Amino acid sequence: MTNLTDLFCSLARIPSPSMQEDRVALEILDFFKKNNIQARQDDFGNIYAYVTPTDPSKPPLMLSAHMDVVGDNSPVNIVSQGDILKTDGKRTLGADDKAGVAVAMMLAKELTEDKTAKHGGLEIVFTKDEEQNMSGAHALKFNQFKSEYILVLDADRLGDFQIAGAGYTKMLLHVQGFKGGHSGIDIDDTQRVNAVKLIAEIMSVIPQGVYHKDETGVITSINAGAVVGGGVKNTPTDKQGTDFELFLTDTAMSNIINTDAFALYSIRSSDKANEAALIAEIQKEIDAFNSKYKDRASFNAKFEQHIPPFEKSNDTVMIETARIAAQKSGISLNVSSFHAGAETHIYAQKQNADGKTFKPYLVGTANIYNMHSAKEYVEKTSMIKGYDFIKTLFYTFNGL
Repeated sequence: MTNLTDLFCSLARIPSPSMQEDRVALEILDFFKKNNIQARQDDFGNIYAYVTPTDPSKPPLMLSAHMDVVGDNSPVNIVSQGDILKTDGKRTLGADDKAGVAVAMMLAKELTEDKTAKHGGLEIVFTKDEEQNMSGAHALKFNQFKSEYILVLDADRLGDFQIAGAGYTKMLLHVQGFKGGHSGIDIDDTQRVNAVKLIAEIMSVIPQGVYHKDETGVITSINAGAVVGGGVKNTPTDKQGTDFELFLTDTAMSNIINTDAFALYSIRSSDKANEAALIAEIQKEIDAFNSKYKDRASFNAKFEQHIPPFEKSNDTVMIETARIAAQKSGISLNVSSFHAGAETHIYAQKQNADGKTFKPYLVGTANIYNMHSAKEYVEKTSMIKGYDFIKTLFYTFNGL
């Protein structure tokens, strides 16, 4: 193995579930101290490291990765098999995101030792609790950072360079019938409309699936996650999943004209204008139904943003730099958007010490497969190539 893969293994062997990253943080801080790299922890437990610029006229660049992994505190027994690093199959490996952590640490070490390179400095952040709540990223003191561009080393394929990411908005649709009744005696009364039937009707005209996409991938989508309505009261149970759904349906009351029904949707979008257009389309349908069923039922939707979108920047400096670095490194660059959340979304809403809005990118530094499972593995050669790419990108960014 190489110094890089050895470093990765030393980190991966330390279990670090979310909010239990202290042991791996001490290992990282010890590495920085031994290699004369400035580093410290903040009050939350995130790690900051800094390589002093050798040419202050040039701008610094930031690398970001997270220290926590999906898994528990059980031993991490690493197996090296050809080009693959994996575990003994009893737990996750943690290449998400210790591959990114190792790459950033190794670049800091090499830059500190290189007395000839003229660069604007390297800022490094390792966060806690990315996998669960992103509370580490939320706790960062953003106005202490000087970098404008941030490479978040957390994508799962070498060469991925993701320039936008979808936010997440929850939509709760509620249909309320004004007059319920008995499903036999009152069934002929046209003023008594069934909320379950009505929610099915309005859901049939609300978009489902991909709403908009372009050359970088899916930009905006909507998905129906759950529908609940009717006589489902007084049904206590400890059943879960499909068993719960079947139990709830089988024990529900069918002899009432239902007055309430709910549908839960997820809306994901990396473009605020597209999301706004989708929501306006949905609201138009709701208004039409309220007009159609006036005096018999009401329709409304509540929208709650959980993760803001990471929108594509018009600034192409880092994309062009990455293209050059990829060509020099002999890898294929996949410039795309991704339809999920990451720490990029938090950075994209914040400003640096100079009041400039951060421009983050989600970057892949290795080929990682079966993440978040006991079958997770990483290709050693891809990690080495990923390191070379990040190093080359840094040097290219500095005109070297």
